[in-house]
Amino acid sequence: MSQFTRRAMILGGAAAGLSACGNGIGTNNSSKIDARVERTLAQMYAQYPSSTTLVQKSSGMLVMPLMTEAGFGIGGGYGRGALMIDNAIVDYYSAAKANIGLQIGAQQYAHVLFFMTDEALSAFRASRGWAAGAEVEYAFRGTGQTFKADTIMTTAPVIAAVFGQAGLLAGATLEGVKYTRIIP
Repeated sequence: MSQFTRRAMILGGAAAGLSACGNGIGTNNSSKIDARVERTLAQMYAQYPSSTTLVQKSSGMLVMPLMTEAGFGIGGGYGRGALMIDNAIVDYYSAAKANIGLQIGAQQYAHVLFFMTDEALSAFRASRGWAAGAEVEYAFRGTGQTFKADTIMTTAPVIAAVFGQAGLLAGATLEGVKYTRIIP
């Protein structure tokens, strides 16, 4: 089997895995994104009641209701969400990531980025494609962990909350995720 054929097969399998997860890839419908954002926030408030304090102290938050990742050696992920300022949706964003390494499976999860300073929010909005990296602190990852935002709220410019994980791919990290503004 040629190198090109193997690569095409792997990429095709990853694309099929992503499309099978039903996260609305290819649908820019703002009303669907709005409804998913609302449900995601309701889930976060129910699971982590102390998250309301973080929401109140943040300058804005990016709510990504459904990230879908799949991989078999080569992997990727995609999702769509909304930026909220003062509890109102102001922009829509897509999130995409690609990676290579020891991985197999698929998973879905939600995440929220809290911009704790006006500068961090402005830098995010001004960028043509903001990539999450080491500057992101995690308040919690997945279920069963306590919400630890109290200790990092005063020092971190961006705090991430990853929750609602389902699937068979180990771990969910936002490092290397690129966020791009979209027009639904």
